[in-house]
Amino acid sequence: MPAKHEFMSPSNPGQRKSEKKSVFADVLSSFHTPQKSDKPRLGSSRINAETSSSNTKEPNIRGRLPALWIILYLLFAGVIVRLFYWQVAHRSVLQAEAEDQYTRTVTVKPHRGSISTADGYTLVNNQKVFRLTAQPKKITQAPATIAKLLTPYLVSSSSASTSAELSALSAQMEGGILAKLSGGKSWVSLATSVLPTTKDEIDKLKLEGLGFEQYEIRAYPEASLAAKIVGFVGRDADGNDQGYFGIEGALDGELSGQTVQKTYLRDGVGGKLLFGNTPENPIFDGRSVVLTIRRDVQHMVEEMLENGIEQYGAASGEVIVMEPATGKILAMASFPNYEPARYSAYPQALYKNPSVADTYEPGSIFKVLTVSGGVDAGQIHKDTQCDNCAGPRKIAQYTIKTWNEEYHPNISMEDALAKSDNVAMIFVAEKLGINRFVDYIKKFGIGEPTGVELQEDMSPKLRASWKPIDLATSSFGQGIATTGLQMVRAVGAIANHGMLMKPTLIEKVLDPTTKTEVTVEPEQTRQVISAAAASEVTQMMVHAAQYGEAKWTFSKTHIVAGKTGTAQIPINGEYDEKRTIASFIGFAPPDQPKFVLLVKLQEPTTSPWAAETAAPLWYKIADRLYLMLNIPPDK
Repeated sequence: MPAKHEFMSPSNPGQRKSEKKSVFADVLSSFHTPQKSDKPRLGSSRINAETSSSNTKEPNIRGRLPALWIILYLLFAGVIVRLFYWQVAHRSVLQAEAEDQYTRTVTVKPHRGSISTADGYTLVNNQKVFRLTAQPKKITQAPATIAKLLTPYLVSSSSASTSAELSALSAQMEGGILAKLSGGKSWVSLATSVLPTTKDEIDKLKLEGLGFEQYEIRAYPEASLAAKIVGFVGRDADGNDQGYFGIEGALDGELSGQTVQKTYLRDGVGGKLLFGNTPENPIFDGRSVVLTIRRDVQHMVEEMLENGIEQYGAASGEVIVMEPATGKILAMASFPNYEPARYSAYPQALYKNPSVADTYEPGSIFKVLTVSGGVDAGQIHKDTQCDNCAGPRKIAQYTIKTWNEEYHPNISMEDALAKSDNVAMIFVAEKLGINRFVDYIKKFGIGEPTGVELQEDMSPKLRASWKPIDLATSSFGQGIATTGLQMVRAVGAIANHGMLMKPTLIEKVLDPTTKTEVTVEPEQTRQVISAAAASEVTQMMVHAAQYGEAKWTFSKTHIVAGKTGTAQIPINGEYDEKRTIASFIGFAPPDQPKFVLLVKLQEPTTSPWAAETAAPLWYKIADRLYLMLNIPPDK
């Protein structure tokens, strides 16, 4: 043990000073390593004892120092590594989290363009609605209370039809609101598509921490009118607005405009700051589209078609009205129909426009194209007699008959078209030959899309190789597929002096940014047959309408060029005689046609024949068109 310290009295200051110096020497000696040349100092026995004690502790201190420095270095290195991790390697994550706390990015959507009819009626525009938002940190009442208060207002405009559905929807909505308010976020969206009246009711509750953001959704003032033409706006995979089907799908880029993102700073509870925000970027609204269809014509056609489907017990139907000289579509209807505003409540199969998306074997209305090719090629004329029409035709292992198994030796081509003689059409096609026959139907646009401004516009492809039996059956419209609009375009070429026009639904496009409008001019595709050939075929079609199977429906006031068609539906490679597609196509007046009209009924049950279903409906619609289009009687 070291010697016990004894303090000198104040009467001997010299000795006290010596002891004080000895104490400092003891402290210094603990940090001093003696060298070999150092000699022991002389002093009292107490000093010698302390020196001896210091020398005995020196090896332990010398062993601890390196370990202490290593620990310090490791701690310092750890701090450096950790700082590098947070400030360099993990910087983007931290920065994103920080920006999420004090910034908010909002997508500012432009006004989507409207869609209207040629006579000035709006089919599609935008409706102002609101998004209900909340800042949970600013809410002064319990989240459960807020959820219970809001739910009745938000479900009041729902589509629930029964009390059970309403109760289930209310419980689901209340639970969703509560979960969002309790999720710990500084900002949440509670509901979308809130109507202005609902917003006013919620505002009256004066709930702290709630807010509304205004935006637009598509509205349809005419309900389901022209639904298969306009399409609808839904959501893409990222949740953004996207046009689907019809005009909305085909012209989505024109209608949607340019989306802009706006980022602003917010305070600790989510409120928007008035400084430090990014400058506003210009917003370019979408262009508006004016269609070629007329509201009165479209409404009439839809009403007449719906009544016709009910009257003749058909499964579905189509009607197309087109100006042959311009290719402008005045009306295009099909049933069953759907409401674009509630598209999700309908089967997806109804979204497509069957006039351009569904293919079918056109049957006897296709015969006018076969006759047109024969006349234009100089192989037949209306008075040409068929020298091979006395009975059925045997081609390979197939026997082809007429629809009523009546045969007319030496029948004229004019009468053959009126009587819809299959054997006579084979006669014409064989005179043309496979190559020229295929060339003519291609010129008429069979096998290629029409180019109309509908997203689902398509065309079945023609077969790559043709055999004699293919030529024979195609001549009278079996074994070949078309769409309704393809047939309207093709027959429209006959009505338009042999010139094929591109069908169009767009009258003009209005640009709100530049305040300009662009009118869509009629577009000629090609001259299919000569004007002389078209005139002769027109006269043959007038004869067919007046003296054919549908002669009993022939108009007493207006001359019509037309043709019936009854096509059996192929089922598992065989034709079902009881299931047919009945159609009638024609135009009027024959010399300067104002419209070409197709009526098609799928599987009519009152009669399988077009002369008894599609033809009378065609004349009923035509009688209304004469008045609407100011077409005076011509007989």
